[in-house]
Amino acid sequence: MPITVEEFETARPRLLSVAHRMLGSAQDAQDAVQTARLRAATARSSPSIENPSAWLTTVTARICLDELRARRRRNEAPLLADALPATDLAADEAALRAEDVSRALMVLLDRLTPPQRVAYVLHDLFSTPFDRIAEVLGATVPSAKQHASRARRRLAPAARPVSSASGRADQQIVDAFMAAARTGDTRRMIELLAPDSVRDAEAALLPHDGRTTVTGAADIATETAQFRDRIRAACRLTVNGRPMYVIAPGGHPFATIGISTADGQVTRITLRRARPDDRFKALEPSTPL
Repeated sequence: MPITVEEFETARPRLLSVAHRMLGSAQDAQDAVQTARLRAATARSSPSIENPSAWLTTVTARICLDELRARRRRNEAPLLADALPATDLAADEAALRAEDVSRALMVLLDRLTPPQRVAYVLHDLFSTPFDRIAEVLGATVPSAKQHASRARRRLAPAARPVSSASGRADQQIVDAFMAAARTGDTRRMIELLAPDSVRDAEAALLPHDGRTTVTGAADIATETAQFRDRIRAACRLTVNGRPMYVIAPGGHPFATIGISTADGQVTRITLRRARPDDRFKALEPSTPL
């Protein structure tokens, strides 16, 4: 017997979760799951499928793998936020928040090869046995394990020298500033900013009449509070080897925030657009992925 409507609807939430993490797009995930539903409706099952959820997960994963490989053949770089329609970006952000998916992980998954991404998502995120993963990949079990292992290495934190006490204190100041920025707490931001601090930004990130350079703690704090929604979509990563915050709505990089400190205060904030050739890595083992 083919899979019933009830069995498919029971499995749908898991299938969408798997497809979203594999494809990085809520719309693409919906399309993949819909394709899996059509295949399930036309499948001739003899003998009966013992585990409909597992069968549907395998089918959905294969569809996602085909899509990831097609992107690779088309030489498509991971999509940055400003290359996506606003509706797609909003849907991706809603999916990310609804499932409490790590924003940093979604950024980093785009750096994996298709087999690595599929193997890592299925095994490490959804506890799928390697024999099933091998079936999805059309590979052997040792090969599937190797893909997952390579993915873990690529997602591993960037090598960093041991932080000094002053370095840790500087990072605490940066984190405190970002925490205040997320809530629009101007008083706290002013406390953390040096009186003569400077905010530099690329014009493309600003409103039409926005200033590329803003000077002074009060002015910077006031402006920053106006962009708290963007800052809520930021996560800590290294970008081209430097620790930064990355604004990534829906898991798609949009801009980087570099923050410099001196004498216990923030002295400079630099905002620039994310670029296709940016190299993202996890910041440190404690950074949640």
